[in-house]
Amino acid sequence: MSVQIFGDQVTEERAENARMSAFVGAIAVGDLVKTTLGPKGMDKLLQSASSDRSLVTNDGATILKSIPLDNPAAKVLVNISKVQDDEVGDGTTSVTVLSAELLREAEKLIEQSKIHPQTIIEGYRIASHAALKALESVAVDNKDDKVKFRNDLIHIAKTTLSSKILSQDKEQFAELATNAILRLNGSTNLDHIQVIKIIGGKLSDSFLDEGFILEKKFGNNQPKKIENAKILIANTTLDTDKVKIFGTKFKVDSTSKLAQLEKAEREKMKAKIEKISKYNINVFINRQLIYDYPEQLLTDHGINSIEHADFEGVERLALATGGEVVSTFDNPENCKLGECESIEEVMIGESTYTKFNGCKAGAACTIILRGATDQLLDEAERSLHDALSVLSQTTKETRTVLGGGCAEMLMSKAVDTAAQNVDGKKSLAVESFARALRQLPTILADNAGYDSSELVSKLRSSIYNGISTAGLDLNQGIIGDMSELGIIESYKLKRAVVSSASEAAEVLLRVDNIIRAKPRTANRQQM
Repeated sequence: MSVQIFGDQVTEERAENARMSAFVGAIAVGDLVKTTLGPKGMDKLLQSASSDRSLVTNDGATILKSIPLDNPAAKVLVNISKVQDDEVGDGTTSVTVLSAELLREAEKLIEQSKIHPQTIIEGYRIASHAALKALESVAVDNKDDKVKFRNDLIHIAKTTLSSKILSQDKEQFAELATNAILRLNGSTNLDHIQVIKIIGGKLSDSFLDEGFILEKKFGNNQPKKIENAKILIANTTLDTDKVKIFGTKFKVDSTSKLAQLEKAEREKMKAKIEKISKYNINVFINRQLIYDYPEQLLTDHGINSIEHADFEGVERLALATGGEVVSTFDNPENCKLGECESIEEVMIGESTYTKFNGCKAGAACTIILRGATDQLLDEAERSLHDALSVLSQTTKETRTVLGGGCAEMLMSKAVDTAAQNVDGKKSLAVESFARALRQLPTILADNAGYDSSELVSKLRSSIYNGISTAGLDLNQGIIGDMSELGIIESYKLKRAVVSSASEAAEVLLRVDNIIRAKPRTANRQQM
């Protein structure tokens, strides 16, 4: 007789069922994104059920983030892809797929060989340690040679972009991303790089502009260009020609009293503008609206004004020009003003923008993306963000490894060697880890439409015979030399993929019970 210990809205899955549920969920997520892997990977079109929003993307983290999943194991994989996105910016699909493959292998070991999950975990730990050690031993560091390092960055950008929507123009975008990152001088703060998406034109019309671009215009009757700009960036109300106390009522018995009220408001505004003019500035940028009267007063003082600069725009601008956002104007001596060589209005596409040249923070630059549709521009921005993130991380951790399945096969070789020194059932788990690593080049070949078993066998024999730069040349469908082809990836990215994937697999392997409970409702008794 089974005793019911859970409440009526709780379901429980035990042992085999729980493990199956965890594995199936994770493997399904891996299968969902694995067709997007590699230079010949395909995209997914995600359509929102509630609105007309649709999204075309190749980015693993974006796909998983956008799909509501019910399976708890699937959510673990969504989390690791998100962490990979935050940490390195790219490799989100690889990390998900590798986790799923590790679990697929583990499932076989548990089902067929009746190996205990804890034994598999121990084997996986030995294997990931061997894999990471091998990865470190083949990593190359060119940080002392500027020309070589710049070349490395361009190759990394090309490798990252070759699997994305920008692959047709990857030469141009790799150059563009590398130039933008080198301007940061080793900083990983991507806020200095602003991306503006302007519909129209084609992707190859995109360009990098040194300086900062704000999607706003100067006020009426103000000069279109200002040299040696001293900028005050503010977040203050300059629209008080109405009394702004809600629910207030005024009763006046003559229009002259109303005029007095208005006059008082104008005087208040005039006093505020007087305070602002004491800062010795020639440009005033406000996050909020500026009405006609204060704008006129600013123009009379020879100050150009920009109103309603969006919040991110203002924050970024303060960063780029070395100023700070102020909201009170009583102490001009304590305020840091922004500075730049010149500010001018420019036309891009159909719209007018304000361009800040020669900003104090020389790192600032703007990438203008052009393209035919919103979806295309959004995906181009995501692709570029991946490239910029990886490059900025590479300026910190400067080591690189070879792509095209080369690094994975080298790790797999090291793991196979480690398996020979492990006794008992554990060695089977170590071998499984090597098999999971070999799945990545297999998927790359499958996605390109080649015979993966033949290609991967050739790659394996090349690498196992000591040709340590062999990898898949997916344009030709042959084994090529990755260092000659310039298919280079960041060492930090590969390391993060292997360590995160094995940790995520370990988390799910430990599961032997899944308890689902509906959230408490008002009428359910508190225990």
